[in-house]
Amino acid sequence: MSARPLVDVRIEGLATRGGVAPGVRDVSIHVRYGEFFTLLGPPKSGKSDVLRAVAGFLPTTAGRVLVDGQDISTLPPGRRDIGYVFQDGALWPHMSVGEHIAFGLELRGLARAELERKVATVAGRLGLAGLVRARPTSLNVDQRRRLAIARALAPEPRLLLLDEPLANIDPIARKALRLELAKLHRDLAVTTVHATRNAADALALSDRLAVMDGGDVLQVGDPGELYRRPSSRSVADALGPANFLPVRVVEVRELGVVVETEAGHQVPVAGIGSFRKGSLGLMVLRPETLSLVEAAMAQGPGIPGQVALRVFEGARHLYEIEIGGKDPVRVEVPSLDEGRIFRLGDRVRVEVSSDTVVLIPVPDEG
Repeated sequence: MSARPLVDVRIEGLATRGGVAPGVRDVSIHVRYGEFFTLLGPPKSGKSDVLRAVAGFLPTTAGRVLVDGQDISTLPPGRRDIGYVFQDGALWPHMSVGEHIAFGLELRGLARAELERKVATVAGRLGLAGLVRARPTSLNVDQRRRLAIARALAPEPRLLLLDEPLANIDPIARKALRLELAKLHRDLAVTTVHATRNAADALALSDRLAVMDGGDVLQVGDPGELYRRPSSRSVADALGPANFLPVRVVEVRELGVVVETEAGHQVPVAGIGSFRKGSLGLMVLRPETLSLVEAAMAQGPGIPGQVALRVFEGARHLYEIEIGGKDPVRVEVPSLDEGRIFRLGDRVRVEVSSDTVVLIPVPDEG
């Protein structure tokens, strides 16, 4: 498999009709040359509608799609030179694995020897080398998904669209195929737009990503930036587990603010520029950025509480700490630190680093 020249994709003011409600409205995204770009969002957020519109499968009511400056918005799907992996695979039961991979190559009129060579190469690259004569009905879910990717990649499209390619696969196979996708993109560097609802897939695979909800793009950036500095609760939720504590700003400092929880606990937050004394907000705390100490030994800033739940997950312990508010605080602690295991009912202090806290404004300030 050889890489085609890299392309740049610009989606400008896109709006759709006939897709999953509510469709998309005024979506603008720039996918850079050779980038793996992810659209992340819950069901019906509009991410699949964007892919289908780019591919030409969904009518648009506004906007355009430019690939290397060429407006492809009015071209039929077959002339857009796009590889598409459908959410359900969209495989044909009467065709073998080899015939699926050969389908797009045959449309390009390759000679038989060259076609067979390319089919063997692509099948081997996707772990299907021994299955070229098999039918989709004899494959497991992971193999069928690999076949859908192989069929899309075989003609060496200039743009690859992946619609939930890892959905409904068991966790072990999902991690393996996620790694394979990362290797494929590293080796082929084909410009890729990927839609998923899974935060782990988005964070692991993406050069950049856009979080979508309700047909709108909420925030665009690199995975680390969005994970550590979400602009809203919806963005923070989309990117993985988080604690959300209602707070009020009680002090404004030169390098940040001090906030107070509903239970009266004060926590410093660094790097906040737009909040004033009395502002309401949501304090976002990722479980893995927190730590626990015995209440009697606590010295730094933190939130006192009591252990309400502990779950062992091999590499980590998951705790829920009651702090006097409506919801407990979730904390992840590496299980290698066996000397700091806490029991139900233990009095502890949740230690918070001011640099890892995110403070999100709420609209109705008092």
